[in-house]
Amino acid sequence: MTAEHACAADKARPLTVIRHGRIVDPSVHRDEAGELWIKDGNILDQEPPLSGVEPVVIDATNQIVLPGLIDMHVHLSEPGYEYRETIQTGAMAAAAGGCTAIACMPDTNPVLDNAQTVRFVKTQATDAAVRVYPIGAITTGRQGEQLTEIGHLVDAGVVGISDAGRPIENPAVLRRALEYARMFDLPVMVHCEDLRLSANGMMNEGRVSTRLGLKGIPVISEETIVARDIKLAEWTGGRIHITHVSAAGSVALIRAAKARGVRVTSAVTPHHLVLTDDALAGYDTNLKVHPPLRAASDVEALRTGLLDGTIDVIASDHTPCSIDEKNTAYQEALFGAIGLETMLAVIMTELIIPGYISLSDAIRTMTVAPAQILGISGGTLQPGTPADITIMNPDKSWLVTPDVLHSKSHNTPFGGLTLNGAVTHTIVGGKVLAWEDHDKTT
Repeated sequence: MTAEHACAADKARPLTVIRHGRIVDPSVHRDEAGELWIKDGNILDQEPPLSGVEPVVIDATNQIVLPGLIDMHVHLSEPGYEYRETIQTGAMAAAAGGCTAIACMPDTNPVLDNAQTVRFVKTQATDAAVRVYPIGAITTGRQGEQLTEIGHLVDAGVVGISDAGRPIENPAVLRRALEYARMFDLPVMVHCEDLRLSANGMMNEGRVSTRLGLKGIPVISEETIVARDIKLAEWTGGRIHITHVSAAGSVALIRAAKARGVRVTSAVTPHHLVLTDDALAGYDTNLKVHPPLRAASDVEALRTGLLDGTIDVIASDHTPCSIDEKNTAYQEALFGAIGLETMLAVIMTELIIPGYISLSDAIRTMTVAPAQILGISGGTLQPGTPADITIMNPDKSWLVTPDVLHSKSHNTPFGGLTLNGAVTHTIVGGKVLAWEDHDKTT
């Protein structure tokens, strides 16, 4: 799916019908064969009366019709790092992976720490392939010291706040952030890491890091801050969202906090669900992610947490890096991996098909759950809602190579793997992006 393979982006038609598909909508526990009617960009409850308008027909035979995916943790790099990704290319990558909405993190240059930069992103996203929701910074410049004008950020359109890849080291600052954000019922999305424990670490601390001669990042560097941030949320009554959980101890802490009624939610990435630190034996810099790939026992705990509802969301943490930033010695390479285009297929291949999780439960974590946490529309196929829809062929396999990706960067941790599940149509507000096989075609 290269940039040369332009997508077929139709204007929203007055009337469209999706026929012969398996409709799976976790928001209402729906899983049945049927058809879906779209009129003027919204989903209808039934076939409309005869109007003389011939509908556009999408044949979804042997395919699955889903609410459009929502990826609530995406780094788009614009403004400031457009050589890695732009809002337009990131949105196209999202559409290719079946996402109809994404939330973009504030680690740009300038940082999304004021209303002006937030409005810039929203303006740039006006014609993007998917809906783009900005996440504002918690602190000015993401420096962890001075709180941003959270009310002004909300007025500008942010749906959450985060310092994106940086922990709030001062607990008093995080306490104030939780208290202010509570007034707007806004999630505070935190990166949990004690930098003094993980300083200069390159991968998970353990037997593999010892064998490879790389400084490790211990799980305790994540778990101690998860514990602290949960206690601050409990004290303030604020909403805390733990991003990219990677350690078994973190899952246990979140589970216990939920049982106490703490307003905590959490997310996990596909790569943390399916890969372990053993994969780093070849020093592949595309597997250098933050937090690092952990041990098999951590992966098992993450999967259990996903199954029992401790972990609410699967999000890609799509982090583009240029070739030069990755094509270097492992110690010097940047952390980060792209994941928008592979998220659904990886979960389908590694978790759904083998039977670790049901299709409906997995899709819930990528649709209705992120919509509820961010307080945005979407995540459902209910009549009267915007027609944000993903159609997937579960039997179609495809090889992950750079030439099939739409992201401007190619640092995928799944390169060379064959995945099952190819998106055939992404529909955003009734506008249809049609993919043939797994390439964007006209």
